[in-house]
Amino acid sequence: MGQTWPQRCAYLVIYCQDNGLLLHIHHTIHAIIDRQKNHGMHFHVLAKALCKLEGQCEMTLGFVDLLRDDYIEKDQSRGIFLTQDWVSIPGVLPVALGVFMFGILANCVTLKACVQAHNEGCDLAREGNEIICEACKWSPELVAACEVWKEIKFEFKSVDKLDVKG
Repeated sequence: MGQTWPQRCAYLVIYCQDNGLLLHIHHTIHAIIDRQKNHGMHFHVLAKALCKLEGQCEMTLGFVDLLRDDYIEKDQSRGIFLTQDWVSIPGVLPVALGVFMFGILANCVTLKACVQAHNEGCDLAREGNEIICEACKWSPELVAACEVWKEIKFEFKSVDKLDVKG
């Protein structure tokens, strides 16, 4: 029987810590979301809950209930494979993942448009905005994503510093 995403992630975190490796958590969009002051969502919510709010109704509702607890004991009968301490973070409001769905499709459209432009010999660094604007003509999802993310800037110093002893 396979492991759940949080289980695999927990083992991976421990492995990376033990071996001095940096863990890039792209699945939960950590590098973007938890650094943006105007996004309004904390990485703990994404890592511990949001990625679990899908699937069977009973399971989803169970995770919504877990969001209200400060400390959750391991209970495999309920599908909780790790003891979780929320470290008294403020209450959270579970949200439907659907709000991000247009971004997922928009990402695919953008990737395809950029790959096609690259294959046609375009300079993505110089022509990137024009390529995205052109792709917006046939993708309403990309238009919506561009509108939501238009204020986001990637101008920050790295906060992911390795604790390497040596």
